[in-house]
Amino acid sequence: MSIKVLMPALSPTMEKGNLTRWLKAEGDMVKAGDVIAEIETDKATMEVEAADDGMLGKILVPAGTNDVPVNEVIALIAEEGEDPKSLTASLTAGASAPAAAPATASAAPPAAASAPPVAAAPPGNIVAFPQSAEKPARRFASPLARRLASQNDLDLALISGSGPHGRIIAADVNAALAAGTAKVTPAAAVAPLPKPTLSDAIVKQYFAPDSFDEVPHEAMRKAIARRLVEAKTTIPHFYLTIECEIDALLKLRGELNGAAPKAKDGTPAYKLSVNDMIVKALALALIDVPNANVTFLENTMLRHHHADVAVAVAIPDGLITPVLKRADLMPLSVISNTMKDYAARAKQRRLKPQEYEGGVSAVSNLGMFGIKEFSAIINPPQSSILAVGAGEARPVVRKGEIVPATLLGVTLSCDHRAVDGATGAELLAAFKHHIETPLTLLGI
Repeated sequence: MSIKVLMPALSPTMEKGNLTRWLKAEGDMVKAGDVIAEIETDKATMEVEAADDGMLGKILVPAGTNDVPVNEVIALIAEEGEDPKSLTASLTAGASAPAAAPATASAAPPAAASAPPVAAAPPGNIVAFPQSAEKPARRFASPLARRLASQNDLDLALISGSGPHGRIIAADVNAALAAGTAKVTPAAAVAPLPKPTLSDAIVKQYFAPDSFDEVPHEAMRKAIARRLVEAKTTIPHFYLTIECEIDALLKLRGELNGAAPKAKDGTPAYKLSVNDMIVKALALALIDVPNANVTFLENTMLRHHHADVAVAVAIPDGLITPVLKRADLMPLSVISNTMKDYAARAKQRRLKPQEYEGGVSAVSNLGMFGIKEFSAIINPPQSSILAVGAGEARPVVRKGEIVPATLLGVTLSCDHRAVDGATGAELLAAFKHHIETPLTLLGI
């Protein structure tokens, strides 16, 4: 029987993807683990690998096809002794286990919003094991399968493997994900998002037909729209604004950059930006105020031991927020070089999911555009976001005298479910302390 290659799901919110290209042609022999296609989603560009040996007998979805639903059959692999010319298949995903799974993923905007569950896959390879007080036997699984299971809160003990010697592969995890089984904890239901009150057709009637160009939404723009509507309709935001004097920080930054060691080609080992120091200050402030270093869940609150800080990066047609894990422990030079790497790979859509998912708080800086002050929207599951404006030279009163100072305005958006007003104020006060006493950023 032919083996069906299905459009894979990288996450429970993925509904469809664009099949950008085939890396194997009809008639090519493939082995388990071979990359056979490349798929673009609203979150990432990912490769698809074969989970079984055989011949790629028939491609059902050509390269360049957009909006292919998850679990749709995209190709057929002929098993040993099977005539590829006789391959036929129903376009339902029912007869055999999935033969492909995502291998790697790259960047995309802030993660996509909650969506209806994907179509159920056959539960034939899902096994329910009785609970026991004894330690469960070790489950052998590929690194990709373990990562996918961890990202989607799946219990590997509830999934049987179809790989060699019963090894769990990515296709098994995707099948469990599609079937809605093996969940560690059930996901909280999200209310349907409100629909626009005016249809596209009505809005177009307001403008002359030759006065505009109609540009279809990219997958990234659709994901951003869904995500931000969800954030503003499900998260009770409140905002706190404060000004920080940054003259000492600017002086220290200049000294640190001037003292940076040089490589053989003369380039400095690092070049700190003001934003790098802001990220470090926020990370340390989160550690100083543990009640703000939290994630709100339906039934519990996660209080974190370290500060994972996301940083908004503008990319063509959207934005993405790579996350600096344990930023409180990172030296400024590491923060700087890591962010440069993330920003470069983000523009190429080459970030991995673990590099842009999660985070406790975030930094969004529009100061380089001359923006004095703004309020940012929280990206769940984060509980806050710091909006940073431009530094401005102004006179201030210090010890009864008017003196010049460079002031930086920042606005903290907080999720009131997780962070109360007083806690948010404490967090901003701690941030202001680290910014105005920048030697604390060096960990001395």
